[in-house]
Amino acid sequence: MNRSSDKLRLDKYLWAIRIFKTRSQATSAIDEGKVKLNSANIKPSRTVAIGDKYTIKTPARRWTIEVTGLLHDRAAYEEAIKNYVDITPEEDKLLNQQIGSSFYTGKRQSKTGHPTKKQRRDLEDFFEDQ
Repeated sequence: MNRSSDKLRLDKYLWAIRIFKTRSQATSAIDEGKVKLNSANIKPSRTVAIGDKYTIKTPARRWTIEVTGLLHDRAAYEEAIKNYVDITPEEDKLLNQQIGSSFYTGKRQSKTGHPTKKQRRDLEDFFEDQ
């Protein structure tokens, strides 16, 4: 079976080239209008063709890619990047850097939130003295 001539769904392609972690995330993003072909909304079942240019918005970044190869199954990152070219405009690259620097990592900033153990003991001592 020659897979290069087979049809490939857009949601499966975006998952295979590792833009989205799961295929359902890719489908949701397409349904929500976060993936566009030539500024037009598309469906997850759209057939991908070499030369297509997609604009993609994710929580972490915004980019534009051009399809250079069809990847039917999820592959390692080194293999996946061979199937598209990142043609993101310069202003979006600058925006991606700003988003990346302010992106929430899950760690709390120092001196915010709960007191440290030492601070808690000092507070307990303070309230016992009153």
